[in-house]
Amino acid sequence: MFKKFAPLLLSVALIAPGLAAAQGKSEVKLGFAKCAHCLPMALTPEYSSNTKIEAINFNSGNDVLTALVSKSIDVAQVTYLHFITALDKGFDVVAISGQVNGGSEILTAKGVDLKADDWDALKKLIAIYKAQGKPFRVAASRGNAQDIHMRGELMLHGINPNKDVQFINIPNPSDHAAALQRGEVELICTVEPFASQIRMSGVGKHFSLPYNQAAGNLTNLIVTRSDVIKEKPQAVRDTVGAVVQLVDKLKSDRQAWVEVINKYTAMDANVANEALKNAYPDYFMHRKSAQAIAVMMKDLKYVANDVSAGVDKAMDYSFLSAVTGKPKTELGY
Repeated sequence: MFKKFAPLLLSVALIAPGLAAAQGKSEVKLGFAKCAHCLPMALTPEYSSNTKIEAINFNSGNDVLTALVSKSIDVAQVTYLHFITALDKGFDVVAISGQVNGGSEILTAKGVDLKADDWDALKKLIAIYKAQGKPFRVAASRGNAQDIHMRGELMLHGINPNKDVQFINIPNPSDHAAALQRGEVELICTVEPFASQIRMSGVGKHFSLPYNQAAGNLTNLIVTRSDVIKEKPQAVRDTVGAVVQLVDKLKSDRQAWVEVINKYTAMDANVANEALKNAYPDYFMHRKSAQAIAVMMKDLKYVANDVSAGVDKAMDYSFLSAVTGKPKTELGY
C-alpha cells in the first residue's frame, strides 16, 4: 500500500515547502498614479520573488498619498511635492527610493499666440489681460508636481503666481485637454502622456518645459510609513529592489512602458512614445534638491512651514544602499 502511494507522497513532500513559502510571503500594497512616468509601477510585482506586491492604480498622486497616510496601502509612488506637503502636515512619511523624473510640460490654448519659451511675451500678454479686466487663467492639478513646477517657473520669470494669474484646479489630468478645447484656460501645465496627447491632437501647443525652477525635473518618489518599515523591513527592501530593477529595465527597454501606458490610458503607441521623450528613469533620492523644493514651496505659500530641515530625517537610504551595494553619497544624498 505504501509503495503504491510513495511517489505521490514524495511529490507532496517536495511541493509542500514551496506552498509554505508562498503562503508565508510578506505582502505589500503599492499605490501609483495615472501618468506616463507613474504607470510603470504596475510592473513592479514582476520584479519581486520574495514579497507579494499588489500594485493599485489611483487617478492622482493626491489620492495615492491619502491612501498611504490612511493606511490603506503600505508603499506609495508620489512626487517630491507630495512628500514636502506631507511633512508640512506632520504626516508619517519616509522616502525610500526615486523612480522616474520629468513628465511636465506647459502648453498654451490654440488662440494664445506665444512662441515657445518667450516669457517676456507671456508677461506682456498677462499685463494686457489685466488692463482689460480679464483674468489670465492657468491650470494644473493642485498638489501634483506639475503645479509646483509651473508656479516656480512663473515666479522665476517675474510672474507672481498668486497675484498676476488666476489658477484653475483641474484635479484629474485626463480632463486637461477638454479644458483647453473648451477655452476654459489660456495656459496649462500637465503631465505626460496627456501633454503629448494635447500637442498631437492640436488642442494646444508647446510653450515650455518647466525645469529651471528649484525642483528641476524631479518628479517621483517612492515613500512608505515608519510603521511599515518597523513591521515589514524585508518586504520594504524587496519592494525597493523591485523598483531598482524596474528603473534599470526602463532605461534600456521602453516597450513594456509603452504597453502599460496604453493599458491604463487607452492612448496609442505614438502618443506613448512621444511622452517618453520627457521621462527620465532614476532611482536616486535627490536630498539637496528636495530641500530646495521645500524652501520654494514655502516661498510660494504652498505650505505653511519650511520643512527643509526635516527632509534629512524623512529620507531613508538604507534600502537603496542594501539593494544597490552603494553608499548613500552615491545615491543622491
